[in-house]
Amino acid sequence: MDERTKHYFAELQSSDKNAQYEAYSSIMKITEEEVDWAYEVWDQLKEELTSKDPHKRSRAAQFLSRLAISDPEQRMLEDFPQVWEVTYDKKFVTARHSLQAIWRIGLAGEKQKEMVIRHLAARFDNCVDEKHATLIRFDIIQGLRNLYDKVQDEAIKQLAFDLIEKEEDPKYQKNMQQYGNRKKEPSVATLPVNKWQYD
Repeated sequence: MDERTKHYFAELQSSDKNAQYEAYSSIMKITEEEVDWAYEVWDQLKEELTSKDPHKRSRAAQFLSRLAISDPEQRMLEDFPQVWEVTYDKKFVTARHSLQAIWRIGLAGEKQKEMVIRHLAARFDNCVDEKHATLIRFDIIQGLRNLYDKVQDEAIKQLAFDLIEKEEDPKYQKNMQQYGNRKKEPSVATLPVNKWQYD
């Protein structure tokens, strides 16, 4: 790991919130691409998945999701349940940030992709009794859209359509129908399930 990246990880422990956020943002940007230092932080991040600090839990889940593409040993196939567990975190913002990042694991390979898709589809079906179920469904569809955009797997596209068809709330359906006419891209925080659009 280069000194700059080491500095960013050290800054995550800073008492300065601005320094923490700058470090977090920098690591997020760096991990858009494959890196050669994933295993230098992997075990520590796994430990932080169960930290008492919700910020650490959130960051750990997001970073590990992004580092899956830098995991030639395919550790994620074994460690995935621990990352997935954070998507049920008692702090909803922590759970949501983790869920919004989990699709990136699907970029690591065919086995990882199928694992992520299977879990997202099951969560969509089973989250109806969860608090904030609508937002969870938004994020699942957005994650599938993101994954489709990267891998161009038509099965993912069809799955998303199939999941959307299961939504029975009339207001929700109306929201989906109207969304196609929007010209401005919504933020992830307000994203409706029918974000699935294709050129």
